[in-house]
Amino acid sequence: MKITRKTTALTALGLSAMMLAGCASASADPGSGSATSEVTEVRLGYFANVTHAPALVGVSEGLFEDALGDVELKTEIFNAGPAAIEALSAGAIDATYIGPNPAINTFIQSGGESANIIAGATSGGAALVVDDSIQSVSDLEGKNLATPQLGNTQDVALRSWLADEGFETSASGGGDVTITPTENAQTLTLFQDGQVDGAWLPEPWVSRLIVEAGAHVLVDEADLWPDGNFPTTVLLVRKEFAQQHPEIVDELLDGHIASIGWIDEHTDEAPAVINDALEEATGKKLPGEVLTRALENVSFTVDPSAATFETLVQNGLAVGTQKEGSIDGLFDLTALNALLEEDGGTKVSAAGLGKD
Repeated sequence: MKITRKTTALTALGLSAMMLAGCASASADPGSGSATSEVTEVRLGYFANVTHAPALVGVSEGLFEDALGDVELKTEIFNAGPAAIEALSAGAIDATYIGPNPAINTFIQSGGESANIIAGATSGGAALVVDDSIQSVSDLEGKNLATPQLGNTQDVALRSWLADEGFETSASGGGDVTITPTENAQTLTLFQDGQVDGAWLPEPWVSRLIVEAGAHVLVDEADLWPDGNFPTTVLLVRKEFAQQHPEIVDELLDGHIASIGWIDEHTDEAPAVINDALEEATGKKLPGEVLTRALENVSFTVDPSAATFETLVQNGLAVGTQKEGSIDGLFDLTALNALLEEDGGTKVSAAGLGKD
């Protein structure tokens, strides 16, 4: 298995080269709509975050490899959603674990032709953490806050929440509160150095800032959603790949379901497995206290919480990080539900936004 890491957006030259290589290995002429007789590899993206634990476990425990059989799994590790979408759109990867807002953006911008959400992965595990100078919402004026990347799920959540609280923000960094999109590891360093006052982040970075840098939670995103349920990570597949190779998508989903099942069934072992996978991806394990806290704030599920996506669209539109457009058809849960029914499980809903 090939594992590489990407912490910034791919360059145009790199994307072009990867696109050519990817099309040659996994599909025919992108405009032809026809499939080759054999697929030799599937390329999967994910992040080195606790919120992507189903990917981390599925890769490290060989669950995807078992499901894919003779088809080789290759992986790319990204820092945030927009960079992963750039690679997916260019044909450099076939599927990716990703936050809901970048998935919405690519679907709308492509007129529904780029990709489909085929399963949920993670619910919860995001918060606004701040330093001691911020004890209430009113203390945020004039402060500098970080998010993983402009337009990613946490970035939209922060901008939307600030707007609801009466603060103006700008994609260029101005406004009542400055928002600085920053790679997660750099955010931790900047926070420790006093150069940012807080950040809206996914786990384990929320817990890292709390445990390692003395931050405290100002807003737990779970408190902003009914019953505390909101999608943090979904599984997105390039539409052309899914149309040409539905059997490979079924196998990928088999591995995904197996991974979530493994986490549920191995609660004692899972933290160590996740931490080992994070070490392989980043070169460093998480402190035990950080990992324990992070896992307490997330749940892993194949249900993508499709009913929340209309709200997510409205939030993205309100803060100016996405274009207007329809998300009808965003979900294709037919393969997932077929597999769940085979195993005696409960079907999940597309909430009228696609096939289920």
